[in-house]
Amino acid sequence: MPQTREPAVAGMFYPDDPVLLQRQLDELLDRDITPGPAPKALIVPHAGYIYSGSIAASAYLQLLPIRTQIQRVVLLGPSHRVGFEGLAASSAQYFSTPLGLVRLDQSAMDEILLL
Repeated sequence: MPQTREPAVAGMFYPDDPVLLQRQLDELLDRDITPGPAPKALIVPHAGYIYSGSIAASAYLQLLPIRTQIQRVVLLGPSHRVGFEGLAASSAQYFSTPLGLVRLDQSAMDEILLL
């Protein structure tokens, strides 16, 4: 059976109810964007949606014009509890979210960790 990482903060920093979460995301993403060059990377805040959701949404909206060209997303984040050197990666095959499962590319993570 595939290993799944359950959400750690659903219901605290964003709704754990799928209907409420989808509604909140739709509201955050319902805005016009000024087209610009396609970003090669995004640096996006990840605090609770009430704190940084509108800023995060404005960053992700920049990907709309190139959404069909995106083949892989590499998500990097800080360690909030324990400092360490190097990289840490999940051994899970999926992240569970209130909106469904997200598959992780374990072979790509294994390659990155060997570098």
